[in-house]
Amino acid sequence: MKESYKRLIRTFPDFPKPGIEFIDWMPVLKDPASFNDLIDDLVALIPNDGKTFTKIAGLESRGFLLGVPIAQRLGAGFVPIRKKGKLPGTCLARSYALEYGTASIEIQADAIGKDDRVLIVDDLLATGGTMRAANKMIENITGEIENLFFLELDDLQGGKLIEHPYRSLMHI
Repeated sequence: MKESYKRLIRTFPDFPKPGIEFIDWMPVLKDPASFNDLIDDLVALIPNDGKTFTKIAGLESRGFLLGVPIAQRLGAGFVPIRKKGKLPGTCLARSYALEYGTASIEIQADAIGKDDRVLIVDDLLATGGTMRAANKMIENITGEIENLFFLELDDLQGGKLIEHPYRSLMHI
């Protein structure tokens, strides 16, 4: 794990509302070498079990920033998991609770097939609600699911909600 991106992570207290500590890793994106190191380190966490992921799904919106370059490196397709109402055509949706409200996510119904092996990527595992919803939505199509996070907030114990295998690069 590289100090080049670890030193760029910062925390904003009381954002987006009082009591929430927002972990900001966006400065990593401004530094090409650090961003490249981060993608290298995330790809290195992906199991080398002889099976290949055919789809990388990224959670809106910061999961897109990590998921697309990971998909490119793995030679897999990328599937956006978006907030409800943002995708055209027939979509599959799932609602979930956040630490500061509720939301719904969706994917296009034809984005993932029953034979796909899917790696779902997000930047941060907090309470686990968003990733659990993504897992539940996609497991209705395929059971071949794993999850990957850049950061995990250990105190919130979101990993307890994740029923499919997952890995986190950093624990905070």
